[in-house]
Amino acid sequence: MGSYFDQILFIALPYVSLFTFFLMTIYRYRAESFSYSSLSSQFLENKQHFWTVVPFHYGILAVTLGHVIAFCIPRTILVWNSHPLRLYILEISALSCGLLTLIGLVGIVWRRLTYPKVRGITSPTDWIIYVMLVLQVLSGVGIALFHPWGSSWFASNMTPYLWSVFTLDPNIGYVAAMPWLVKFHIILAFLTVGFFPFTRLVHILVIPNPYLWRKNQVVRWNRNPK
Repeated sequence: MGSYFDQILFIALPYVSLFTFFLMTIYRYRAESFSYSSLSSQFLENKQHFWTVVPFHYGILAVTLGHVIAFCIPRTILVWNSHPLRLYILEISALSCGLLTLIGLVGIVWRRLTYPKVRGITSPTDWIIYVMLVLQVLSGVGIALFHPWGSSWFASNMTPYLWSVFTLDPNIGYVAAMPWLVKFHIILAFLTVGFFPFTRLVHILVIPNPYLWRKNQVVRWNRNPK
């Protein structure tokens, strides 16, 4: 039974998610290109916006970059981790970035819950993706705490599995024996990828992130008194 569910979740689900991602991303860009926007609520409330969005973006970019590096050069990661001090530095850095992401994300959700104007422009799709991201980051932090040395087993197990998916020869042997929390993290990642084209997150595909260091925007209301 476990093997049957593993085949569904780690063979069928990745391809369904990737197919949905590419198909709907292209369709949305061609049919609704105006919707490729973050729909920023900064002009409605800026102070808390800054202290939530900036930590979240820096944290998630660092975490994502770490995953990409481990995927592209797994042997280099394993060589780096062969020295205990370097392994501790990498693990602590990854956990710190995960916590930074979590703090920023929780702040974003809290801001949308507590500011009526911001809550009013938050769609059901936004709430769904926020829940998925919170669970994803929480599970990632949980893995770092309860199943440490993730950089090593990601390079030795996850990378070969992902490459087997991309080469159309999925091998679930790499992930079948992993703890349930790790499996949950992987499954939710695939679900997030599949749901991605239906959310405001698509803006990261076409718009860089210069606002992480840009000057504050000034909004002026020009209204005719008459």
